[in-house]
Amino acid sequence: MKKKKLDELKRECLECKKCVLGETRINIVFSDGNPESAKAILIGEAPGENEDKTGTPFVGRAGKLLNEFLEKAGISREKDLYIINTVKCRPPKNRVPADTEKKACEDYLLKQIEIINPKILIFCGATALKSFYDKKIPISKIRGEVLELEIGGKTRKCIPIFHPSYLLRYHSLEEGSPRYLMLEDLKKIKTLLA
Repeated sequence: MKKKKLDELKRECLECKKCVLGETRINIVFSDGNPESAKAILIGEAPGENEDKTGTPFVGRAGKLLNEFLEKAGISREKDLYIINTVKCRPPKNRVPADTEKKACEDYLLKQIEIINPKILIFCGATALKSFYDKKIPISKIRGEVLELEIGGKTRKCIPIFHPSYLLRYHSLEEGSPRYLMLEDLKKIKTLLA
């Protein structure tokens, strides 16, 4: 049932030209993961070059790192997560999507959330967080916190985490390091999904 609704929504996205990103994309990057078994939705920023080529979110260097951290935390990308972005098309030169571009994609994003109806929304990075949370708090201050936010007419549990592209700059797993904190946040999410 979920798959059928999502397939219909994906067909709409394939025709979408609501913003300039529809003119420059190779592929729409609709989602990854199993909509039937997913307990959480992970929302990223926007597709990058590799994602635009493949049509799948988080497949570049940052995606590989995300997969490593998910595995360490015991979260299955294939079973536990449904992965989407704030926009479905790659912004030129991988820039942050403009507010108008995010607004153009908002209905698709909210419909995906409504169809999946996850236990938890994971905001992966500052852009995803800012799309739903209007307080100007850096992600470094709020990551790992469980937020109760009104999204799509329903109060939902939401947890911001660092974006894996941020972690590519840091290699230490020492206590308090960004990679250490990411792993702790994902372990917390794993507990909440159980």
